Amino acid sequence: MNLVTRVKNALIKASTSYTNDVRRAYKRALKREENENAAWMLKLILENEKIARKEKRPLCDDTGIPHVIIEIGEKTTPPNDLLVQIKKGIKEGLKELPGRPMAVKGDDIQRIEQSRGLYEDPSMVIPPSFLIDTTNEDSVKIHILMLGGGPEIRARTYRVFHRHDNRKLFEEVLTWMKTETPMLGCTPCIPIIGIGRTHFEATSLMLKAMANGDLDRQSEIEEYLTEALNRTGVGSLGLGGSVTALGSFVKIGPQRASGVRIVSMRLSCCAEPRRATIIL
Repeated sequence: MNLVTRVKNALIKASTSYTNDVRRAYKRALKREENENAAWMLKLILENEKIARKEKRPLCDDTGIPHVIIEIGEKTTPPNDLLVQIKKGIKEGLKELPGRPMAVKGDDIQRIEQSRGLYEDPSMVIPPSFLIDTTNEDSVKIHILMLGGGPEIRARTYRVFHRHDNRKLFEEVLTWMKTETPMLGCTPCIPIIGIGRTHFEATSLMLKAMANGDLDRQSEIEEYLTEALNRTGVGSLGLGGSVTALGSFVKIGPQRASGVRIVSMRLSCCAEPRRATIIL
């Protein structure tokens, strides 16, 4: 199977199914949930995913914007036309899925104002610039992430005065999350956080946390954030209950000598994170 086809299939897989750790997290949440209405909703979410996976249909009407992270082993030589093949695979995947037509026509101003309408072709949804990094592994990993609009509206990237105390930083982040989670609508969520030196780095770390996070293996910080959100009682789709967050993904990068830390926070909704990985 050539790389174009593998990328196409990965995009479709990311868009139509949960990863195994997310599926297991939902099953654990269902066992834990005491609110009858919220438990009913968790069952529907799992049933929706089962049907979407079997019939290869999108998990959500908002099929998302494709984002790509490429991790290249330091001693690995990637194919010469790697980026070209990935872009072609994404276009083919968006057509076959199909993705929702969301690409806006026109020049810079017209696209902002959405005054010329949309392209009907779903493959016109162009991915942002690829994020490329090195890894200690002897391989090339291509992560395909499909990011929906709802979590983007609730996301935030901002500076936090940490006062040399990690508790101060995470308390402020929790304040953001507790404000945004009830307005997300499509809960339970998975808060995803990157902490870096610049806004670019923090957002990059957040995306890497999304690509590599594992709900079966949670750090102390991730468990702390999850339980703090669960105590809010928002529950599935805001119906109340024990489970507002399935888990958390946190990635902390290098830090500079400074009184501030730059934090990127995104609340993945009940259809996310939509992700798939190809290993070459």
